[in-house]
Amino acid sequence: MPRSVQTELLDKEDIPFEDIKQNMEELNLINSLLGGHACTIAGIKKILTLSKCKDTPLHICEVGCGGGDNLRAVEQWCRKEHIAVHLTGIDKKKECIDFAKEKGTDHTFTWIHSDYRLADFSHQKPDIIFSSLFCHHFSDDALVPMMQWMQNNSNLGFFINDLHRNMMAYYSIKAITTIFSKSYLVRHDAPLSVLRGFKRQDWEKIMRIAGIRDYSITWKWAFRWLLIITRS
Repeated sequence: MPRSVQTELLDKEDIPFEDIKQNMEELNLINSLLGGHACTIAGIKKILTLSKCKDTPLHICEVGCGGGDNLRAVEQWCRKEHIAVHLTGIDKKKECIDFAKEKGTDHTFTWIHSDYRLADFSHQKPDIIFSSLFCHHFSDDALVPMMQWMQNNSNLGFFINDLHRNMMAYYSIKAITTIFSKSYLVRHDAPLSVLRGFKRQDWEKIMRIAGIRDYSITWKWAFRWLLIITRS
């Protein structure tokens, strides 16, 4: 089953803000219940362990941050672990950044409305860069330079948290969102996201073309891949 090339509704430019807001709120609930935030925290813990990082504060950046729910989950975990952190979220959709600012505006967060490729970290690179449910919006060809950008702009490493393309995952999320979701964006995009997700061999091919050899790929519940790349 090849990756779908159908465009998700959220990738369009004419979505009303209230619809995006409802979508972001439901995605936060889905990430909380179905292991999305747990997968993100696992990626951060692994990079910190492998790099033996002792320096704080950390600078952690998410590309394609959406409404910022992942970064808020990271902030809560860091606070619990007594880790000083600064969090940067980048998204090219202004409505998503506006929503993120509503939820997290203190000095811990920096929100950037931009294409990730235009973000300037020449003076101070983030320690860790990650993306969660972002990569499946892109073609394999577009992901190659994205992986290279993340590698070149992170001090300790980067990781990817994204979906496993699997028919059980597709029918499960389709049933869940049909029954429980009030957002037409979630009902349409969540099952499609699975069809735009990845098999292990997809990631192996992308990394090979990107010239990245030292990485790990682990399957996580529920139907997610966690790719971790540390700086040597």
